Amino acid sequence: MSQESPSTPSPRRRPRGVRRRRGLATAAALALSAGLLAACGSEGKPTLTWYLNPDGQATFEAFAEQCSTDEYDIQTRLLPTSATDQRVQLARRLAAEDSQTDLMNLDPVFVPEFANAGWLLELPDDTVTDDTLEGIAETVRWEDKIYASPLWANTQVLWYRKSLAQEAGLDMSQPVTWSQVVEAASSVDGATVGVQANKYEAYVVWINAMIEGAGGTILENPEAGVDAEVALDSDAAREAARVVDELASSPAAQADLSVSNEGTALAYMFGDGPGAFMVNWTFVYKNFEPGDANDYTKEQFDDLGWARYPRTVDGQESAPPVGGIDIGVGAFTDHPDFAREAAACITSVENQVELAVTDGLMPATQSAYDADELAKAYPPDLLDLFRTSVDEGGPRPKSAFYATISGAIQSRWHPPSEVDPETTPGRSQEYLQAVLEGKALL
Repeated sequence: MSQESPSTPSPRRRPRGVRRRRGLATAAALALSAGLLAACGSEGKPTLTWYLNPDGQATFEAFAEQCSTDEYDIQTRLLPTSATDQRVQLARRLAAEDSQTDLMNLDPVFVPEFANAGWLLELPDDTVTDDTLEGIAETVRWEDKIYASPLWANTQVLWYRKSLAQEAGLDMSQPVTWSQVVEAASSVDGATVGVQANKYEAYVVWINAMIEGAGGTILENPEAGVDAEVALDSDAAREAARVVDELASSPAAQADLSVSNEGTALAYMFGDGPGAFMVNWTFVYKNFEPGDANDYTKEQFDDLGWARYPRTVDGQESAPPVGGIDIGVGAFTDHPDFAREAAACITSVENQVELAVTDGLMPATQSAYDADELAKAYPPDLLDLFRTSVDEGGPRPKSAFYATISGAIQSRWHPPSEVDPETTPGRSQEYLQAVLEGKALL
């Protein structure tokens, strides 16, 4: 659900060297006509095409208008909803050396693959600075070069109904484990635990975070590509499988567990019944904040609580997922200098602040987190939780073959109801190793 823009828009600076930026007032109208533009604008100017994911679409369209200049225009094209489908569409265009794929929103895990394939242009070293959050800075690097610009840094936290935690007797002022959360929800009739367990990328996000949280990893040396050492047949992976099995076989499992995603889990929080515990991304706060775009009440919103991502094993700190969006510049663009300049404008600190305030998509920089606008829009402890979770999170394997790795894990860990702690890790180890060695197909 979209949120209202803040009543007082955040101030904007013109990035150095960038010509006249047009105001945001006409952004929506001009965005509608963007699809009619060809490679050159109506005045003979080049038109850069920016492929974006659906999250924050209206705000992105405003950025496209704001970052257009006297020398070029920016038009937007919408990618599919899932990160996997986004990757497929972009990969097809870039493999065909499409010159009109100028800018693109990339899930961080696909930056290595695209850079390794020669599909992304290298960006300046100062794209990443000391101001960039450590957890997201590493996602744009490949072989000691920078191939994307961080736009927002995403992470997951544990969202819950305060009244539910109180009824279940779960002390949320202390770190909690997955087992404690499942047990607490199971003790209250109608309460559930929300995750993302459809056969898609977010399911691997959950599995990876739990493995990392138990001290393990999926690959020991992911940058070795097909020669990477698979590490799924481990105690850490068995702990992760135990959690999946524990939830899937409990009364707390949501009815649509095997097809659950970021959106389906939201309905259980304030629907009929006592509510839910739910791991989900940062957008949740703005999603439930009462406004003209939704029917949530202040009483419901006041009942929303948050805590650090659950621990896989007791006594060991969790490793929250790290996600977000990086902006890449297509290697075959006819306008590389303009595209690099546009990427810098789109990912400016001011734009990161607006994206967080408006859409709940949190910044990739320390200075944006410190902005007054964010302090007014979010509770201070939630901002601290988001920032800490990104910097202390457990990244997914950084590999040029990540899509293959993710697909192999999905095929052996789905559906959740068939995950066996004793056999699933070993089976997925053998299968992923065979796929990487070319001895098995997805």
